[in-house]
Amino acid sequence: MNRTWHARCALALLLAAALSACAKKAPAVKYESPAEEDYAVASRELDDGSFPEAQKLFERVRTKYPYSKYAALSELRLADLKFAQAKFVEAAEAYSSFVKLHPTNPEVDYAAFRAALSRWNEAPTDFFLFPAVYERDLTQVSKAAEAFAQFLQKYPDSKKAPEARELLAKAQATLAARDWYAFEFYKKREKWQGAAYRLERIVKDFPGSAREPEALFELANMYLKLQERFRAQKALQQLLVRYPASAYKPRAEKLLADIRTQPEPQAKPAW
Repeated sequence: MNRTWHARCALALLLAAALSACAKKAPAVKYESPAEEDYAVASRELDDGSFPEAQKLFERVRTKYPYSKYAALSELRLADLKFAQAKFVEAAEAYSSFVKLHPTNPEVDYAAFRAALSRWNEAPTDFFLFPAVYERDLTQVSKAAEAFAQFLQKYPDSKKAPEARELLAKAQATLAARDWYAFEFYKKREKWQGAAYRLERIVKDFPGSAREPEALFELANMYLKLQERFRAQKALQQLLVRYPASAYKPRAEKLLADIRTQPEPQAKPAW
């Protein structure tokens, strides 16, 4: 009886202790400084989509604790806030400003990437209700391509580098499509100089693009139309060296052989 009673008492005490532990609240998060605490609260507001409140709190951290690391981080989060609201032009400017003002900040590569991404998001898309991309203003696409290229040059080891390369390729493909459209326009009208110029832009401005092999082959044909055999041979040689596995290789080799076996055109008399 004694032992049973003691066992029941012990069990009751254990249950009481367990219930007491469950009833206790989780310990409050301890912050190193008021700046950190305000920044954390502002970040939660941003994550929850409470944009006006988040903006107020980030502005407060930025102005109240200007020498704290959270002041700079608040500037970055304010740019994130604009991005989240799809205010991409303002976001690009805010991210770019952060990069200039805080070049040694650990998150500077993130800011540089987001500046380029903001430009890209502001650019026109292939949405079916609108004209083709190459028929519209591609200023933002050009700015995005330039920003992505600069980002990759400056931060090649960034975690964002793979995504930046992918988006740069898309931007360049869009811009190359515009020049290809113009090339076909001039070619149909037998404006060989204008057609060649557009192909030269593709080769020069978008090296490595999917359009380049075909652009080099067509460029050789345009040069032949303009009676510029040397430049035609050079374009074909570039095609064969850069793209040895290209589907244009057999045609390029045949055209190059034909050019080499044909006699030089006779110069017309000056009179």
